[in-house]
Parts: sequence; structure tokens; C-alpha cells
Amino acid sequence: MTKIKLCGLRRAEDIEAALLLKPDYIGFVFYKKSKRFISPEEARILKSLLDTGAGALRTGDADCIKAVGVFVNEDPKAVANLLEKGMIDIAQLHGDEDEEYIQNLRKYTDRPVIKAFKIKTGEDLLKAEISSADMILLDAGMGDGVSFDWEMLKNFNRPYFLAGGMTPENVTAAIEKLHPYGVDVSSGIETDGVKDVVKMKAFMLNARGKEFSLS
Repeated sequence: MTKIKLCGLRRAEDIEAALLLKPDYIGFVFYKKSKRFISPEEARILKSLLDTGAGALRTGDADCIKAVGVFVNEDPKAVANLLEKGMIDIAQLHGDEDEEYIQNLRKYTDRPVIKAFKIKTGEDLLKAEISSADMILLDAGMGDGVSFDWEMLKNFNRPYFLAGGMTPENVTAAIEKLHPYGVDVSSGIETDGVKDVVKMKAFMLNARGKEFSLS
């Protein structure tokens, strides 16, 4: 089954919705120039709500929601610090981080790493395919809701998260056409820059093909 990541969560209400919808991953953005930026302290509080809520639900599924921290050219020690303190479970590198950066990060932590690649050319795909990161994410930009040409992926074999322009309206077609390891959405589940629980539910429904109760 295709994994689902709901990214850019920054309010308690967002966590409450995630606990009910049960995506595989949620994302916290630590890039200060992003409108979705949250501080480490805010992330600590939200992660605590996630862990506490998962335990209270006692479903088994909720316990599997992983928190991903999104970084852009951040100091590797700072990234590792958040991982080792348990504020996040996985680091997503969304800037110009290269192989040397990834190897440097691994000196401080053995937690999983997702490397995001902005796809414009075949060369970008080649870099993604040979990356030493545990997982890769293919995007068009920086969480601005723009997609890239999916036809470029027809001969791409490495498992990947598909991001960029994902919405409740196109996620079903994306999964059926490309069979990605996972799909990543942020702006596509927002209204006026805020996470919209109705859109979150619609995205999950269309990606998973089953109903959810938010009561």
C-alpha cells in the first residue's frame, strides 16, 4: 500500500486530525523562511501530542505514525540533535545537501534520512537514483504546490515519495499511474495557508480508498 505523508503540520488541531486519519508520516518544517516553520520547542509539544494520542487510541496503527523533520541546509549537528532527542523520527533534507553532507550527518545519528530532489532534468533523476539516503523524495520546488512532468518517471525504478502539486483530486491518478512508494502533500490540504481537515480527509480517502470518521 502506498505510504502517505501529511507535511507542514503546525497546530494541535493538525495532530488531532492525523491521529484519526492515521497517515504513515507527518512532517514538521524547520526551515525559517517557510510559512510552515515551527520551532524545536513547538515540535516537541506536537510530537508529545502525537505520542500521547497514539497511546490513548490503542489501535496499533497510530503508533506507527512517524514524525519527519524538514530541513534546508541546516547544520548536521542541529539535525542530529532533534533526532536523538526524539522530537522527530526521520530527517528530510530539502536543500542543497550532497553526499558529503549525508555522510557527515551519519556521524552524529543513525536515524533514517530522506533526501528531496527537485526534478527538472534526467540528470536530477540520476542523482536521486544513486543517492545514499535511506529514502528519496521527488519534488518540483519548495512546498509551493507545483508539480513536475510525471512522464519523466516512467523508467525510474528506485522507490520514492512523490511530492509537488499533490491534491485530493489528483492523488488517486498519481498512485494508479506511477505506483510510488509514498505520496507527500502540504499545500494541497490547506485552505488560506492552514491545514483543512476536510481536505486532509479527502486526500486520505482518495489515496487509501476507505472512509474515515472524524467524530
